Amino acid sequence: MLDYGKYITVADRYQRKAKYQDREDLNHTIILSLAQAQLAKDNNGGGQLSDVAMLRIASYECQKYWRAIKRQFTILSLNTELNNGDGDGIELIDTVADDKAIDLDAWIDARTWLLGCPGRLVQIASKRLKGIALTNKELQYLWYWRKKEQKRLTYPNISPLPMPYI
Repeated sequence: MLDYGKYITVADRYQRKAKYQDREDLNHTIILSLAQAQLAKDNNGGGQLSDVAMLRIASYECQKYWRAIKRQFTILSLNTELNNGDGDGIELIDTVADDKAIDLDAWIDARTWLLGCPGRLVQIASKRLKGIALTNKELQYLWYWRKKEQKRLTYPNISPLPMPYI
């Protein structure tokens, strides 16, 4: 015979062990599992579930709930806004490093960049400012220096052990 009054009191004991929004769900899950266990016991020869058995079943359901919560995979969206500490929000996509990105701060500070810059590169830059088409050699030279200025994001493989001499 099903005694839902006992099932509810047992389930109420374990209800607070779940997250607030899931408490009623856990409560109903415990009540249903206790009723199913009682029906299985009735089909196998009868008798009532003991209080200890009901507590064990409720504890097992609570354990199953937390195991399912821990195994859930959380996915972050790249459009999620993060707080950068200054009160400004920044999207997560803006924090992803790009291997092909040029260090703009170094390119903007023209005075220090021009000190170490080859003269031919300065001539190419002035041609581009004036709108004059560049030759293939000049485009190739410009491409070479752009690639040289890019910051590499990949690091060489560093092995913890020294390479053996063969």
